[in-house]
Parts: sequence; structure tokens; C-alpha cells
Amino acid sequence: MTTATPLSAAEEASQPSTAFLELRHLVKEFPVTAGAVMQRKIGTVKAVSDVSLSVAKGETFGLVGESGCGKTTIGRLIVGLEKPTSGQIWFEGSDIARLRGREFRRRRRDLQLMFQDPYASLDPRMHVGNIIREPLTVQKIGNRQEQDSRVRQLLQEVGLSPKAIDLYPHEFSGGQRQRIGLARALTLNPKLIVADEPVSALDVSIRSQIMNLMNGLQETHGLTYIVISHDLSVVKYLSDRVGVMYLGKLVEVAPSQDIYDHPAHPYTQGLINAIPEPDPKRERSKNLQPIMGELPSAMHPPSGCRFRTRCPRAQEICAEEEPPLRAFGPRHIAACHFPLQTPIATA
Repeated sequence: MTTATPLSAAEEASQPSTAFLELRHLVKEFPVTAGAVMQRKIGTVKAVSDVSLSVAKGETFGLVGESGCGKTTIGRLIVGLEKPTSGQIWFEGSDIARLRGREFRRRRRDLQLMFQDPYASLDPRMHVGNIIREPLTVQKIGNRQEQDSRVRQLLQEVGLSPKAIDLYPHEFSGGQRQRIGLARALTLNPKLIVADEPVSALDVSIRSQIMNLMNGLQETHGLTYIVISHDLSVVKYLSDRVGVMYLGKLVEVAPSQDIYDHPAHPYTQGLINAIPEPDPKRERSKNLQPIMGELPSAMHPPSGCRFRTRCPRAQEICAEEEPPLRAFGPRHIAACHFPLQTPIATA
């Protein structure tokens, strides 16, 4: 009987992933320079620090956290708008962080980004038809007649009239523009869409329409979503699982309902407490402690646990040691020395 030899860190990193999407020890740092003429590097902004997670095919994975926590940077890394400082991004068995040239361009068809701002993300000088057609032209897919047919089909799927082809973006409302952005993201039949704050710029009455549309298109096209938002109520409605980020770190991951009913990390509980109640009486009666203090600098994050400077449960060990990820239930992990729930084991 033979015993399997444990893989070294280097060997493990080189093993292909069997997950649909997997991030392995992802790091992204942006240089900070000083000087008008002779610029010199004086530090780095640590936007993403050693983040690992996996997403299953057909799943909707939500990323939440305050502004500046690194969630949008992760989305841009996944779709290839940024290159990681280190780490790997495995997508259907390929490390797309290492792809270049034609191979990378071909793989980009499967990964699309739905932008946050429906006003700034659409070229005001282009007709809607040309905006949606542009990915087909860049990728050299189909002739003009086939491209026009595809544009009309997409407009119908997102609930817009074919007459929109000859109109400019400024002739549409915010909700309609977000539908155009979603149509453009669907143009190349992607497998994964990263939706960066897809409804944050919209009126409350329009948000549910866009979210229901996204759910319907997911079933029709077999899409996988990564939904990025600071609003936990939006993520709860759309997502199967939720990842909570703080200052470049992934501090908790759990199924959507579990993370609301049984949060393990104090930061997650603080975000849940910040969700407003529709009923003014219930809102006034809430006696919950909000997250105190300001977000620390991403250039000089705190030692140990990065949340310790704002955490009411922090003790001396929090400044000395970074907390490991521990299991708190099925598919529920969190990194905290003094969690709100009793852990099962080290994850």
C-alpha cells in the first residue's frame, strides 16, 4: 500500500484547477510615486492581499464590503483589465493571468464586465446599435447582417425596442442604459459576467426590474455571475454565496442566507446592522452597534487582523497574528480570533 506524498507549495500552485473559476493567493498592489520630473516609488497600495476563492458553474457569487476594500479590483483582475502582482486566476482549467496575445483575446470572449455607471460606461457619440455590435466587430464574428440580427435579438432579451438601435445613450433613462450595458455584456455569449454595482446608480423602483432581468438571463444563457456591491440586501437577493472583504482581505465566505442568519465575523455583523429597515419605527428601535472609526490606509494596513482597529472584540493577539480561516458550518468560513459563532475547525 502506497501513501500519497503531500505536494509542496510550488507543486500545488502549478496544479490545474478543476473548478469553473478559482482564485489562488491573488495579490494586486498599485505603486505610489512622488516627484514631478524624477518620479520615485514611495510605496504601494495593497488593493488585494492573498485572496483565494472558487466559484461553481452557474453560481452567483457576491462580493461585499466598504469602498476601498478591493472588491472591484478583483472583478477587474478576473476579466483581464488588470494583471495580478502575483497569484493565479484559473478559469475552466487555464490560468488566464498568464495568457497573452491571441489566446488571451479569445478567452476574453467568455469573461465580460457589467459596469457600475450606466452613464459613463456608454460612448455618448455612438448609436446603441454600434455600442452593442462593437464586440462582434473587434472579435471579427459574423458579417454585418448577422451582427445586426444579433443586436436586435439582444435588445429584445433585455426588454428594449429594436428602434433603440439608431438612438444615442442620452436618449434613455438610467435603467434603460443599464439594460444596454447588460446587452453589450451578453453580445459574445460569455460564460461569466462580473457585475460591478449593477443597480447602485438606479432608483429603488428600477432596481428590482434589473435584478429580475439578470436572474432570468442567467437561466436562459446558463450564466455565472460575480456580483460586486456594498449593499448586502442586493447581494442577498441575487447571490447563492457571499464573500465579505475588508481592506484587501477575504474575511468571511458563506451561503447567502447563512451569512445573514449566523454571521461569524464582527465586520460582517456590522454590515448587516447597517442595512436600513423600510419601516421607520423598526429602524428607530434598532439598538445595534455600527462599525466605528475610519477605514485604515491601504498603503499601511494594520498588523495582524486588519479589522482590529475598528473591532469591539479585538485583543492583544489580534495585533500580533493574522487570524486563520476556520470553518463554521457547511461552506462557511471566516477569519477571526474571537468570532461571533463557535468554529468547527481550521479551514
